[in-house]
Amino acid sequence: MKKPMYLHRTAGGAAPRIARGYDRAFKVTPRYRSSLPDMMEAEHDAIHGVHVPIQQVGVHNFKLPLKFRTKKRAVLTLEASVTGTVSLEADLKGINMSRIVRSFYEHKDEPFTGEWMGKILRAYLRNVKSKDARLKVSFSYPMLHRSLRSELEGYQFYPVAFEGVMTSAGDYRRFIHFDFVYSSACPCSAELAEHARDTRGVYPVPHSQRSKARIVLEEAEGRRIWIEDVHAHCLRALRTETQVMVKREDEQAFAELNGAHLKFVEDAARLLYREFDSDRRIRDFQIACSHLESLHSHDAVSVICKGVKGGFTASFMDFGSLVC
Repeated sequence: MKKPMYLHRTAGGAAPRIARGYDRAFKVTPRYRSSLPDMMEAEHDAIHGVHVPIQQVGVHNFKLPLKFRTKKRAVLTLEASVTGTVSLEADLKGINMSRIVRSFYEHKDEPFTGEWMGKILRAYLRNVKSKDARLKVSFSYPMLHRSLRSELEGYQFYPVAFEGVMTSAGDYRRFIHFDFVYSSACPCSAELAEHARDTRGVYPVPHSQRSKARIVLEEAEGRRIWIEDVHAHCLRALRTETQVMVKREDEQAFAELNGAHLKFVEDAARLLYREFDSDRRIRDFQIACSHLESLHSHDAVSVICKGVKGGFTASFMDFGSLVC
């Protein structure tokens, strides 16, 4: 006779010790719900490890469609990835993470704004009884652009994130993350190529590379900057954004555009600094640039920040995330 198992019937036919099944007809009543165990009511010794505060605990990458308003007041519905965290006091076992998601869904049909994000953060603090709350919403933002000379149009997609941080005292800070991809033609290579052409009659090709700038900015209190405005600052500063739709006349134009706006990675950082520093809607910013060298086997990088006391620093080191 085979030994009976706990969850499965044995080959000899012995029934399992524990019956398994899902009761589709079962309905949860308020009384039943109130009887369910709640880990938040566990004794103090239920906490494992050292009893210390945790600065951030929450959920990452839960997805849902959200509405975003463009500068022209159109509404786009985009897939968004949400990260929501709160602080945790030393004497608390944990948080009810579903409350973070539920708080978010309460406002999911409203167009996303900084004020909307503030509502979510206040709901976090109220529902989870935390001192600090942080929210980051990441999405791919489409913008329709026209080619340089052929009048073709195509969509460019920009990795964007809105981030909000709120304390129990009501202090609220808002950040925008924005990635901009452009072409960078090397001034040194261009000079050397012209020297070879002029002195020896050879045909050289100066090197250029696809490059990326990552902008993180903090909005000034009571001010709002649109995604389209952030893009416009990048375009005015660097000029050579990569193209979506091209014909031969556009490819020729792009070569001319790169020739008119040669730049080292140091130039890119300073050009962007000038643009963002001139916008009073922006309290602070950090800019990281990476030129993915076609000459070298490594990349050229730079980081610059506005220099606000107690604000962003130039400590960015995640250059591998700037591959494009």
